[in-house]
Amino acid sequence: MKVLLFGGAGYIGTHVALEFLDRNDTVGIFDNLSSGLRSNVNDQALFYEGDIQDKDRVLQVLKEGWDVVIHLAAFKAAGESMLKPIKYSQNNISGSLNLITGCIKAGVKNFILSSSAAVYGEPSYLPVDENHPKNPTNYYGYTKLCVEENLKWYAQLKDFHYVSLRYFNAAGYDERGRMLGLENNPANLIPVVMEVASGIRPNLLVFGNDYDTVDGTGVRDYVHVTDLAKGHVLAADYLNAGKGNLVVNLGSEEGLSVQQILDTARKITGKPIDAQYVERRAGDPAKLVASSQLAYKSLGWKAEHSSVETIIQTTWKVYQANQKKLEP
Repeated sequence: MKVLLFGGAGYIGTHVALEFLDRNDTVGIFDNLSSGLRSNVNDQALFYEGDIQDKDRVLQVLKEGWDVVIHLAAFKAAGESMLKPIKYSQNNISGSLNLITGCIKAGVKNFILSSSAAVYGEPSYLPVDENHPKNPTNYYGYTKLCVEENLKWYAQLKDFHYVSLRYFNAAGYDERGRMLGLENNPANLIPVVMEVASGIRPNLLVFGNDYDTVDGTGVRDYVHVTDLAKGHVLAADYLNAGKGNLVVNLGSEEGLSVQQILDTARKITGKPIDAQYVERRAGDPAKLVASSQLAYKSLGWKAEHSSVETIIQTTWKVYQANQKKLEP
């Protein structure tokens, strides 16, 4: 299989590439390196530098002939999307449409979208399944929903097929230690915890400890990045088998609280990891957990690497490997 990953030098893209390379598939990586790292690109992969907003460059690479295109090249910081909506509309919406139309012009019929649980907004019931109402509470989530809607239309109007994978919270690193590049300016909980453990940040801010949860802190569904990567391989096989279009959640179906992550990180790192408990953030739900039953039924996918211990251990190893670079 020939697979082209847009945004393949990023955190998730790198792990997706590894899963395809492990099967001896041909992997191409297209990335502008704005957040991805050239050092993340495996030597066995073909590399194309470019931006998804560059129509000519996108079409040039797509014309090389690919069985499946995977789109992981979106900006993903929900908070930033509310402050810089133009940046997100140009890249996440216009850039995505460039990829879709480029695929159709180049005759690439199979497309996998890296989507997000952000399309759902605040949960009206748990666990959140694919039929849950879509009411994004940030512009980032809206951009993902917008692209999904366009994919649905293009699939009806053209000889074009897609799988949209709605990630919950991606976490962890390759268990074999093959990916050592850290994300630039991480905003997610686990990287922030690791930065406190590494001495880069003075403390962790925990937003609210009075929720109706097991320990008062917010609960989220964390899925190991290797599990996500395997989901892309299964989605590619699904499309290549001509099974049609699909929209599925990829989550562990188990919630982890902020306190559970903090306690586990303290145990594994041996560091005190100072935490300050502050007021809740507006709009943060107490609990958000996925149903991934459709992914299991349609793709045979389930989370197998997503225990809190595996997530924290694999992440800490990478931070330890980068310790000298991280020291102020």
